[in-house]
Amino acid sequence: MRDFLPPNRPLLALAPMQDVTDLPFMRVMERFGGPDVYVTEYFRVYENSRLKAYILRSIDENPTGKPVFAQMIGQDIPSLLRSVRELEEHPVAGIDLNLGCPAPVVCRKDAGGGLLRKPAKVDRILGELRQAIAGRFTVKTRVGYESPEEFEGLLEVFQRHRIDALAIHGRTVRERYQSPVHPDCIRRAVETLTCPVIANGNIVDVDTGRAVEERTGAAGLMLGRGAIRNPWLFDQLRSAFGDGTNPRPTGKDLLSYIEQLWEETAREQTKAYRGDRQVQKMKRYLAYITQGLDPGFDHEILRASEEGEFFRICRRYLSHDHPLPGLPQETSRRFCGFSDLLSDISSRATSLNLPSPS
Repeated sequence: MRDFLPPNRPLLALAPMQDVTDLPFMRVMERFGGPDVYVTEYFRVYENSRLKAYILRSIDENPTGKPVFAQMIGQDIPSLLRSVRELEEHPVAGIDLNLGCPAPVVCRKDAGGGLLRKPAKVDRILGELRQAIAGRFTVKTRVGYESPEEFEGLLEVFQRHRIDALAIHGRTVRERYQSPVHPDCIRRAVETLTCPVIANGNIVDVDTGRAVEERTGAAGLMLGRGAIRNPWLFDQLRSAFGDGTNPRPTGKDLLSYIEQLWEETAREQTKAYRGDRQVQKMKRYLAYITQGLDPGFDHEILRASEEGEFFRICRRYLSHDHPLPGLPQETSRRFCGFSDLLSDISSRATSLNLPSPS
């Protein structure tokens, strides 16, 4: 992973999000600047599992020219080792292990974030995978299952293995996405580990990205929901760190983004095209895109069922040249707790007589 780190700013990565960060989404993200590194949706690994062909396309047909890491999720060691051998037959930049997914159906199987309840099992898995993986081996984790106090013990496990990077979502599994992050845990990992640490969670605009970088000292930032909502955010962050232009999108620009998402994802319908099915697919993105905009947009679009209705609503709310708001609201379950980062950095700016974040 070190060979991908930019010289004068944090690495920017797109967080793996199931049923979102697929090949069509990668195509669209790259048109808006995109991250430095992509990570696939996770491959579910279990006895007799097979690599999902649709996710493999994100690797084999990678249109971005940028590194793509393949992520696995599972807890059966022989199956994980088998999947490593199969994945290394494809042009992966590295293999990533998911220790952070908080979905109850995953955790009940002691996979994803559920594995954090069993540090000894994590230790065995990391040891076996490190020995088997010929190339880069990275891990994505949370700071604990029940409490961030668990993180110190998890760090001891990570220290024992030569992983090439650790991405940390700064919440516990129990907190899911409904709390502020714990940047001090990420800072502790930066101070403890010899590999690069990537900070994830609550990066929703430039100021939150800079606050996370300042609070943690992380070598990289990983964006998930914030990037769905604002595909320009990668380039905006590059500009903030002195490396590129600063896009200032308008409503019409956002409408174009939605239209491109529609076009790329509709192309993937393998059965006879159905507009109503495509509307439901698009709602996975619009649930985040609408945040911070007129509440009526969110209310109407999530109740749309037909293609014509979907685009009439989008055009009614977005056919304008006004700049888009920088932040989503924190009054929904989709974005929560990021104001803690902004208030913290504002307090320090005040104490140093500097301008507060915009």
